[in-house]
Amino acid sequence: MLLKFGSFPVVVGSSVDAAKIFLKTMDLTFASRPKTSAGKYLTYNYSDITWSEYGPHWRQARKMCLMELFSTRRIDSYEYIRAEETVSLVKEIFGLSGRAFWVKDSLSTLSLNVISRMVLGRRYMDGGAAVPPEEFKKMLDELFFLGGVFNIGDMIPYINFLDLQGYVKRMKVLSGKFDRFLERVLNEHEARRRDATGHASQDMVDVLLEFAEDPTLEVKLERHMVKAFTQDMLAGGTESSAVTVEWAMSELLKKREIFKKATEELDRVIGQNRWVTENDIPSLPYVEAIVKEIMRLHPVAPMLVPRLAREDYVKGQDFELLPFGSGRRMCPGYALGLKVNQSSLANLLHGFNWSLPGDMKPEELNMEETFGLSMPKKFPLVTIAQPRLPLHLYNFM
Repeated sequence: MLLKFGSFPVVVGSSVDAAKIFLKTMDLTFASRPKTSAGKYLTYNYSDITWSEYGPHWRQARKMCLMELFSTRRIDSYEYIRAEETVSLVKEIFGLSGRAFWVKDSLSTLSLNVISRMVLGRRYMDGGAAVPPEEFKKMLDELFFLGGVFNIGDMIPYINFLDLQGYVKRMKVLSGKFDRFLERVLNEHEARRRDATGHASQDMVDVLLEFAEDPTLEVKLERHMVKAFTQDMLAGGTESSAVTVEWAMSELLKKREIFKKATEELDRVIGQNRWVTENDIPSLPYVEAIVKEIMRLHPVAPMLVPRLAREDYVKGQDFELLPFGSGRRMCPGYALGLKVNQSSLANLLHGFNWSLPGDMKPEELNMEETFGLSMPKKFPLVTIAQPRLPLHLYNFM
């Protein structure tokens, strides 16, 4: 389907055939990004891996992600972090037993602590950060909202300076907040690197700073690029898992028969005397299938970031394009996100009986979405959890 958004032709691919052409045959043709206000103001003038145009900078950034930052070796080396933070999640929910609470708050804390320990080298919720945790979560929500808005000025460039919707002003304010936070992060890491003798990389920011000192790089990794990559990792690692698992819990509370089958599988494979580990996931095909179905029904970024054709491509009279998370622009942190989604959901299902508050019925559960770069629930899920395993397991936690 070919549309005209202001000055630009926009193609929507909404079939499997279109996806195959776009993702396989024409992937290189559609590997770039359009110049938008979100990319300019929120990612240091298109300096991150998400919004940068296809070229030497993006290819180098992707290589860094695949070979170092999100390599299988590095992701596996951080398994203990994910396990410890899952323990903290279960412990928090056990403390809320019998009381109604917002599920996403707990899930966001899990995701933020996991990714901050991997990227920054410490738990965000332990304090000491330049921005309080709750304020930082609001900043992330604003980042994903503004990253996905339809800004009229992007489609009609000659009126962009008017900022008719006020989005650009909000982007500039948010950019300033993130820059102050990221500048402090880099200063702290640089000070630690100077003070430590024989300093070894401890987290992803350390790795990026080492790349910044590498004179052999094709494109020099400047300071603002390190900030942009760090912001990408923190934002993507926090939002995606929390949104997906909240949607999973919402769908399961509406479909109790699926919930029952999942817990039956967990009892059969894991038993009642331990918690689920990442190594258990391949033995839990039903739970794996639930996660995949939720990602199909409620993709974190349903429209994804738009792609730009690097050259004119016409098949017959139509363009064929489907913005899908695959090919060259596929999210490099996909494997990490999947691990967090699977293990956290499995332990929530295994460790607790879940119900809706008061006299609320499953069919009354609101499933509206909020549109942005991501698509979380419009109304956060409120539930009640009760322990379903022997109490000594929670005491051990």
